[in-house]
Amino acid sequence: MKFLMEGQIYSKDSTPIARLMLGLLGSVAEFERSIIRERQSEGIARAKERGVYKGRARALTDEQVTQAHEWADSGVPKAEVARRLGVGRTTLYSYLQQAR
Repeated sequence: MKFLMEGQIYSKDSTPIARLMLGLLGSVAEFERSIIRERQSEGIARAKERGVYKGRARALTDEQVTQAHEWADSGVPKAEVARRLGVGRTTLYSYLQQAR
């Protein structure tokens, strides 16, 4: 890691002080990230209480899932079914598996 303003360079192979500084910087970064996640989860919980947060929108409607089953059962390749519906194959597979 190189700090341009201070003119300091820290690498894992340098002095013990440099390794200490890298460890401290990593700990501070990990702490900041955990605080961000905590705030995010609190915000989501409050939004759910207000009824604002409902999660991710569904990619396919029930009618589209029914149509996908019809196409897949009639022999249309699943990659083609996914293209017709405008979703990825993984999304299509999960919807087809949920409905069964």
